[in-house]
Amino acid sequence: IDECSINNGSCDSGCVNTLGSYDCICPFGKRLHWNKRDCIETTKCVHSYKPAPRSQLVCSKSGGIDSCYLSCPSNTLFLPESENSYTLSCGVPVQPNKSIQKRNATILTCTDSVGPPITQKARFKIKDAKCHMRPRSKDKMKESTKQPMTGIIYFQCTDSCHVTFVNLKCDSSKKKRRGRKSPSKEVSHIIAEFELEVKREEGSDSCNSDCIRKRAEQKLQAAIKTLRKSINRQQFYIQFSGMEYEVAQKPAKTLENQEVCNTGQALQDGKCVTCGMGTYYNGESNQCVPCLPGTYQDMEGQLSCETCPSNDGLGIVGARNVSECGGQCAPGHYSVDGFKPCKACPLGTYQPDAGRTICFPCGGGLVTKYESALSFQDCETKVHCSPGHFYNSTTHRCIRCPIGTYQPEFGQNFCITCPGNTSTDFDGSTNVTHCKNQHCGGELGDYTGYIESPNYPGDYPAHVECIWNINPPPKRRILIVVPEIFLPIEDECGDVLVMRKSASPTSITTYETCQTYERPIAFTSRSRKLWIQFKSNEGNSGKGFQDKKLIKALFDVLAHPQNYFKYTPPETKEMFPRSFIKLLRSKVSRFLRPYK
Repeated sequence: IDECSINNGSCDSGCVNTLGSYDCICPFGKRLHWNKRDCIETTKCVHSYKPAPRSQLVCSKSGGIDSCYLSCPSNTLFLPESENSYTLSCGVPVQPNKSIQKRNATILTCTDSVGPPITQKARFKIKDAKCHMRPRSKDKMKESTKQPMTGIIYFQCTDSCHVTFVNLKCDSSKKKRRGRKSPSKEVSHIIAEFELEVKREEGSDSCNSDCIRKRAEQKLQAAIKTLRKSINRQQFYIQFSGMEYEVAQKPAKTLENQEVCNTGQALQDGKCVTCGMGTYYNGESNQCVPCLPGTYQDMEGQLSCETCPSNDGLGIVGARNVSECGGQCAPGHYSVDGFKPCKACPLGTYQPDAGRTICFPCGGGLVTKYESALSFQDCETKVHCSPGHFYNSTTHRCIRCPIGTYQPEFGQNFCITCPGNTSTDFDGSTNVTHCKNQHCGGELGDYTGYIESPNYPGDYPAHVECIWNINPPPKRRILIVVPEIFLPIEDECGDVLVMRKSASPTSITTYETCQTYERPIAFTSRSRKLWIQFKSNEGNSGKGFQDKKLIKALFDVLAHPQNYFKYTPPETKEMFPRSFIKLLRSKVSRFLRPYK
């Protein structure tokens, strides 16, 4: 179906039809809103959004041990790339070109930053560990809770700066030790990218923007040094949904025949299944848990759910996208972000969808009967268009839907394009059934084949001509079976099926008909080759001819009558007409009583 022909797919700007779906597109300088229909400014931020919880990198020293943790409360993306490597991103980058994120960040919150973000890249190495992101053991978690963080906090970016984006790539490879007999050793390499947004501090006369940035850079560099020590001692972990995960672990011995699933997968019926959309992987229970109301997850195999941009915490359990979050503007309403509080579409505009940032104008100076209008049908047009027509807002007239389109409803301002490669016989069509396939069907093999009229089993189109040529192998003749054929007799033979030796009208004719026959007909060709033509005019139409399944069943039962009983009662009723049963009965009778 071409959804773009149905009111432009309800897109704010451009619409592109795709196989089984469609995409709204935006002009240069704009990007697609989360509702996938509206276009908003690329640099525009929305003040009414509830700010997403920020990422936090905290490094400390307690009892002489350096430890760091990264808190990822929102905008997280976990991508397992292989059995021993993964990529994890946390936050939304200010510079999207450096991002490897696959989720489109369609929500921009407003910031008050000082210049471009501070970016740092660092490489780390962990010996004797594989890149398996697993929950921290309960013993380690207890140790960390026993030790209060009274030590020196090396880095914690809170008020004056924010960690806007962290990207970790972990990859394990085996490094051979020197000596022939010594076993290979696991080494995990981590590449970390940090993006820091520096905010303006109030009353900072003694330190200008350059000074603030310098301080933040020094803080980040110190944190990376501490992070290196904590990673070497395996004292670095990441927080998701209240769970703590280690970035790499020493290979653990597993029991034989025990299936161990990768992170983001849970064991179901003895098989590892990736957690689906609307759920997240809970490391404590090793299960896929549905997202709570007020959160959603639009990707598979993730470790947490995303916070909905609305403030009310409504929505369903297991929301699979932002549109299921709740709190959206109802149809006939709009707002700057598509969420409450909303305004009614003013007179002269309408909006059929929920969660929109715009209302569509009626056009041509038309007004609606009331505010909060839902469709073009609420616009007070000069004339009321019947099905098969659309309203032209410029000329204020009803125009017949062109050939290849249809409109089943009253009072619409568009016509729907026929699906696939179908088209209508005439303009002003009112139903999708008027869309007919123009393709002359069939399959012709060396020894068997079938032909069918276009659009079968629907009525064939007007002004169509089909030609098939059958050339059998040497020493073979042609047997033709016509199970059923539907051609309107009242059409004065305007629609005709003819079979003859060649295209020449004077060649030997085997079969010709312009009528309906509901009984099977079988005959052999009068010539070694066969030229078949089907032609229709602009008059009445009919079902035509074919049925690959029926032809196979007819041949099967004709050759082996006992096979009639291998078909189910609904199939026998559908495939074997009464005329065929009579033919079969006489054949069986002759077989049982050959001398009568």
